[in-house]
Amino acid sequence: MPGALLAGGALAALFASMLSAQPQHGSPIFDDPPDDAIVIKVATVNGSGCPQGTTAVAVSPDNKAFTVTYSEYLAQVGKGSKPVDFRKNCQLNLIMHVPQGFTYAIASVDYRGYAYLEKGASGMSKASYYFQGSPETTTHSHNYKGAYDDNWQATDTTDYAHLVWAPCGELRNFNINTELRVNAGTSDAENTTSFMTMDSTDGDVSTVYHFAWKKCEKPPTKRQ
Repeated sequence: MPGALLAGGALAALFASMLSAQPQHGSPIFDDPPDDAIVIKVATVNGSGCPQGTTAVAVSPDNKAFTVTYSEYLAQVGKGSKPVDFRKNCQLNLIMHVPQGFTYAIASVDYRGYAYLEKGASGMSKASYYFQGSPETTTHSHNYKGAYDDNWQATDTTDYAHLVWAPCGELRNFNINTELRVNAGTSDAENTTSFMTMDSTDGDVSTVYHFAWKKCEKPPTKRQ
């Protein structure tokens, strides 16, 4: 996720959806979900950047954000690298329950990681967001150029007025598809290694998705 994040770049509106506690048919997805809190469950995690057991999702105590944590998300090229290591990706499919009578949008995303790029090498991070059943996908990419040796961090935000609020009472899984790429370019790939991680030198990365909330509007009462 992420990218020439140090250079900034506004994130366009991310799509939002109101999610009910369980589908209309079949067994319940959630076991007694709370009425006043958000519940997030990971339906699937797939990708070379997130092997089983290396990704976790947690909700903040105030229910205003959720965090995706990675521990083995790294792309690299050059000495000691395999041909497939230049690109790593991870797709999360999340099942989300929000309190009845509310809808939400993803208002901003915080990204953190670390990059070491030799002079002449480059790195790229890319993220796509979409809700199951939606024909639209929001995609953002960011680029880094070597020489670079530092943590990277950025916050991309969407103005409240431009948030997209979906109809209330629908159940849609939220998909997050991220990717890291590193290109050796003109660097000395035989003797050096360039890499980019979706984690940081002081621990696992915390990629935080911030919520914006609002109450669902009640339909107007029909007069007899």
